[in-house]
Amino acid sequence: MLQIWLKVCQRFGIDEVLVNVHSHANLVRHFIRLNSMGLRVRVVEEGELLGSAGTLLANQDWISSEEMFWVFYADVLHKADLGAMCKFHQAKSPPATIGVYCVPDPSRCGIVDVDEQGTVVEFVEKPAHPIGNLAFSGIMIATPRFLEAIPSKHPVDIGFDVLPQLTGRMLAYKISEYLIDIGTLENYNLAQTTWSAS
Repeated sequence: MLQIWLKVCQRFGIDEVLVNVHSHANLVRHFIRLNSMGLRVRVVEEGELLGSAGTLLANQDWISSEEMFWVFYADVLHKADLGAMCKFHQAKSPPATIGVYCVPDPSRCGIVDVDEQGTVVEFVEKPAHPIGNLAFSGIMIATPRFLEAIPSKHPVDIGFDVLPQLTGRMLAYKISEYLIDIGTLENYNLAQTTWSAS
């Protein structure tokens, strides 16, 4: 998966990457030493889990000077056009733009409602009664204004704690290309037969 993500970054002109790990950090560092693909890769070992948003806060010195930066959930396989998503974001410059896609199992995802302009008007993480099946993909463009929206708590999660606060201010970019979250054994097995690197 890491090799696939590094290839994605290389293809879309992302030249500096931070990889956050909680375990197997030495294996990840060894892999990157052999397979960095010319990218500048920084590995951060998180001894205590901070949550997805907590990780951003812990490394904000690395990202806060950027006008915008990507956030990728590493268990997502995709062929999304990140260049088109970037142009979509830059046209309006919101605090964040999240990639969204249709899912068959909305109760295990962050579900969004989007208006005609592409603005997220509702976001509910893993809802018991989903309002639809348009889900956060785990691919996001964030800005320093996104960092400012992260609450002071520990741990702090992007889906539960931050994105709901940004409704009415963030955009949703609809991804129509191949995308699968391999965080379940069922989806992992499905990816074995549906994923093609070409």
